[in-house]
Amino acid sequence: MSQLVDRTIATLRAEYDTLAGLVRTLSDEQLAATGGAAEWTVAQVLSHLGSGAEIGRAPLARAAGETVAAEDNQTIWARWDAATPRAQAEGFLDTNRRWLETVEAFTPEQRSSLTVDLGFLPEPVPLVTALGMRLSEVANHSWDVRVAFDPDARVDAGSADVLVELLAGHLGFMLGFLAKPAELEKPVSVAVPGAGLVIDDTVTVVPRLESPSATFDGPAEAFVRLLSGRLKAPYDQDATVEGDVTLDDLRRVFPGF
Repeated sequence: MSQLVDRTIATLRAEYDTLAGLVRTLSDEQLAATGGAAEWTVAQVLSHLGSGAEIGRAPLARAAGETVAAEDNQTIWARWDAATPRAQAEGFLDTNRRWLETVEAFTPEQRSSLTVDLGFLPEPVPLVTALGMRLSEVANHSWDVRVAFDPDARVDAGSADVLVELLAGHLGFMLGFLAKPAELEKPVSVAVPGAGLVIDDTVTVVPRLESPSATFDGPAEAFVRLLSGRLKAPYDQDATVEGDVTLDDLRRVFPGF
């Protein structure tokens, strides 16, 4: 468990370093561009990541024993929404750095034993779950930003590998929010990079499949983007599906967020 926590933190650091390096170079015009999230500008995506880091740091810090003043989420979102695009970008750099410093400071014992009350789930979750949820958000929204300036951008391969492993375990419950299995007329089982995808009354990612009814041919990062509704033209050239389900079928199951 602690090894998976360590890997998740390391991939989150790599995601931040890559995206922060790009953000520091962006002009005001580029901050106003749109990318993978068509409804948001680049600055708005960064604002979403920044406010998420601000909100998400508090329960992590409290779990480790730090006293953190409470602030209503609506107040935090309103403050970020009212900021200028440049301030949103700079705020992303600051709050995500502080979030990372918090989790990177956790001791080995804390990494293996902490539970975190996120406030919107029925009960506290293991630290690895909280970190994995943040990685899912960061990896996908980082792609949203980077693809605005590089049409060949991909979700980081290391992040994709960790996310597939987490989705087959601690993050499996997220598929209940992401997927619409009723879009398919019959159950299917799809071999995907490093795992298997089973769609019947529910959707699950399993470590392996013995006899899949279809195969997703593409990198793990493409599978991660499929689950978040981001495997769309013109960013779907690396992925095909063969068997009793099509890529378009799977896209209906995972409409995105």
